Amino acid sequence: MCGSIAATYERLVRENECADALLDAIIGSNKSTQMADNTLYYGDNLDVLKRYVKDESVDLVYLDPPFKSNQDYNILFAEQNGTRSAAQIKAFEDTWHWDQDSARTYEETVETASEPVSRALQAFRKFLGDNDVLAYLTMMAPRLIELRRVLKETGTIYLHCDPTASHYLKMLMDAVFGPRNFRNEIIWRYRRWPSRQHNFQRMHDTILRYAKGESVIWNQLYDPLSEETRKRIKGGKRIATTYDEHGKKRIRPTKEDSQGVAMCDVWEIRQIVGPTAERLGYPTQKPEKLLERIINSSSNKGDLVLDPFCGCGTAIAVAQRLKRRWIGIDVTHLAVSLVKHRLHNAFGSKATYDVIGEPADLESARVLAKDDPFQFQFWALGLVGARPADPKKGADKGIDGRLYFHFEGTKTKQVIISVKSGNVGVSDIRDLRGVIEREKAELGVYISLNEHTKAMRTEAASAGFYKVANLRYPKLQLFTIEELLRGKCISYPGKHGDATIKKAPRANNPNDTENLPLN
Repeated sequence: MCGSIAATYERLVRENECADALLDAIIGSNKSTQMADNTLYYGDNLDVLKRYVKDESVDLVYLDPPFKSNQDYNILFAEQNGTRSAAQIKAFEDTWHWDQDSARTYEETVETASEPVSRALQAFRKFLGDNDVLAYLTMMAPRLIELRRVLKETGTIYLHCDPTASHYLKMLMDAVFGPRNFRNEIIWRYRRWPSRQHNFQRMHDTILRYAKGESVIWNQLYDPLSEETRKRIKGGKRIATTYDEHGKKRIRPTKEDSQGVAMCDVWEIRQIVGPTAERLGYPTQKPEKLLERIINSSSNKGDLVLDPFCGCGTAIAVAQRLKRRWIGIDVTHLAVSLVKHRLHNAFGSKATYDVIGEPADLESARVLAKDDPFQFQFWALGLVGARPADPKKGADKGIDGRLYFHFEGTKTKQVIISVKSGNVGVSDIRDLRGVIEREKAELGVYISLNEHTKAMRTEAASAGFYKVANLRYPKLQLFTIEELLRGKCISYPGKHGDATIKKAPRANNPNDTENLPLN
């Protein structure tokens, strides 16, 4: 290869110290005076809540805890002996197991929790036996106790329930928050293509709403008037017919004329189906309209919203758009990476936040790679703002992640990303070149924990450049984790402000959220 081309390649990659990363660092240094509570935590939410979240500091909690909703109902209630080794919650799996860890948690909670919670768990065990449903309730109990602790007296909690366990969760919520603080059982009704079965089609989820105290933050939401009611309105006022003490008919307007009808507890909101812009590919993703209703009704601008099972970050994204502060927690790097990706592409540098619990140096990255290579892969993709590839379409074909971009109105372009936590060699680069050609991608990126060899760099340089306008980008770029931690970024047209991510649309203007649509 021509020495000048190789030298140009090395210079472009070496000098690509991303301006966005520098800006984030500057913003981060001043964050304590701006949005100090905007924090994304990687880790077990029980540990994070205990260590980082202060008493009575949160205005609104929304949680959608994972559960094995797609498993046979009877299996969930099968007896377990408790000796099974604890299984980490994997990406795209809703799992809670009765094992030694859950048995210990049960004993600790029964011994230390308040009397109502302790008695509730004992009753559950007597009724259910030692099975995965009991494990679910056992793991939820201390988390709900912590969530009550961090909630302000004026705060509200919304618990999104799986139908398999919603009735047990309501009893557990009664034990933690008190029956008097139950406010609503919200039915989220949706439509989907029915399946043939000997049952009524399941077309709803349940959301339990509890208050911390008697006086709570509440902003009344309204449904639009029906066509029949609108016909009864004259001069902009609805005709409400009543009779006085003498039996004489009288007409009076109602307060609902200009705003609609006070919203009921059955919400008809479409699920995220098909190739919609909002869809991120996360299996338990909830529509933003659902979270808009919750956040608008039970918090005000500047309030703090907490989602301890944040998944792909719908509650966080909506809170950011509605000018609330937020805290998000998740136990997988996949979720944390998706949230970072979503915030970056919806809000850009306007979304300022801290990330706590992720590897911050090379040594901790090596520990993660050794303990869980898949989580390491998700975390590494998050360093460059990339989406993990669909396991069904990418990972088995040499693709770990993708970035999409557009330039000057052209069709969608893509960057193929490969992540390696083990030994590296020139064959990896040749394989990636083949994937780029097969996928007709514009660029390829190879991320590794270990240093690259001279042969690898030479092979990468031989791929040449992707040219657009008067700019050139190395077609195949190599990065080590250490370089990414120092702030180096992928060199591609998106860094010049023309990139968009196909499945993460930019947020609407925050000023347009004053009168959100109800459906």
